[in-house]
Amino acid sequence: MADRSFHIAMYPWFALGHITPYVHMANKLAERGHKISFFLPPKTQHKVEAFNLHPHLITFIPITVPHVKGLPLGAETTNDVPFPLHPLIMTDMDLTKPDIEAYLRELKPNFVFYDFTCWLPALTRKLGIKSVVYCIISSGTIGYLLSPARKTLEKGMIGSDFLEPPEGFPSSSIKLRTHEAQALAAVTTMDYGSGLSFVERQLMSLSDCYIIGFKTCREIEGPYGEYIGSQFGKPVIFAGPVVPNPPKIALEKQWEKLLSKFQPKTMIFCAFGSECVLKKDQFQELVLGLELTGLPFLVALKPPMGAKIIESALPEGFQERLKGRGILHGGWVPQQLILRHRSVGYFVTHCGSGSLAEAMVSDCQLVLLPHVGDQIINARLMARDLKIGVEVEKGDEDGVFTKYDVCKAVKTVMDHDNELGNEVRTNHAKWKEFLLKPGLENSYMDDFVKQLHALV
Repeated sequence: MADRSFHIAMYPWFALGHITPYVHMANKLAERGHKISFFLPPKTQHKVEAFNLHPHLITFIPITVPHVKGLPLGAETTNDVPFPLHPLIMTDMDLTKPDIEAYLRELKPNFVFYDFTCWLPALTRKLGIKSVVYCIISSGTIGYLLSPARKTLEKGMIGSDFLEPPEGFPSSSIKLRTHEAQALAAVTTMDYGSGLSFVERQLMSLSDCYIIGFKTCREIEGPYGEYIGSQFGKPVIFAGPVVPNPPKIALEKQWEKLLSKFQPKTMIFCAFGSECVLKKDQFQELVLGLELTGLPFLVALKPPMGAKIIESALPEGFQERLKGRGILHGGWVPQQLILRHRSVGYFVTHCGSGSLAEAMVSDCQLVLLPHVGDQIINARLMARDLKIGVEVEKGDEDGVFTKYDVCKAVKTVMDHDNELGNEVRTNHAKWKEFLLKPGLENSYMDDFVKQLHALV
């Protein structure tokens, strides 16, 4: 039985931050001979095709996305729209249910991996297929925010409720600021498509599935995963770090030329993923803070609110002062390759799970600047539980940071005479060594597959 290959369908949330880790997981499973049918929106396929390392086993199946009133024409993923329209992307996914059912009847996979489509477990049960919630969101985040112990559906949720962990939550350093608790309570209880709140969707997904899988290691998040398993009464399996394979392509000449001007490990790289859009004043504080460090830097961010291009939002005189030292880019960059470049020594990150996975196996020191959702708890896990990064300080009530807060966090990880800086550098090196330890990922993936086999 352990040698028999099986067929998995995957249908992740229509966000590149979810689709891409699912593709990485598909590669790890295909390495072991398993067949993957991967459902995704048509225009998104070209963005991830280059990551498909096993095209003979991984098949991308484009799903027609119906137009939902209120969405821009052609919008398919959360990357195409601002955050307030994300629930309409979810409604879009809900409307694909008939097509997904038709494909599943035809393909007859053994398993379906999913995350936000809460209707999939009932559908797969009817078809004799096992459903697996494969979470790329950290188990710490899910346990803290979505535990049934909070009784959110019965009691509702207000910001102050999130200032304390739920009953039975593992001992942890996770602590939310007032503004974070309020924002997370609002997001958790908001309508998230088709008349269902975000928390209703997640509780249905986790309660109705056959098994819960996490993209993490027991050594990092074991107690949180076990807590979720006990809360939902489900088996929990860990896939390990699922570290993306090193890119087979080299950095483009234009980037290589720009970055190679600087001394090794002196450059700050700042990137906040494909969705984050800062307010103009916070964008300016960020770049001014990087200027104050005295180090060269590359900022790869979307233009801030109200700006069409990143240059138009810069503080007065900024470009003249920083000519040759500060590089600004408003589009996509090859993050994994930049993190590996010899000149880059520091990474200011929004703490998305994909970015952290890449950063933890790099030599870059981490400065943590979360903005929304799971990024906040990811930052606490990195800064307080694992102690491998320094978080930028913000106001408790308003969540505002200053240029001095940004500079202070960077200087802390730079300073070899700083006790906290030394601690996070030492811990980062330790965890990098652990995550890249020969055989670790294979051991986790083999065990993950073995536990799936036991269910077939």
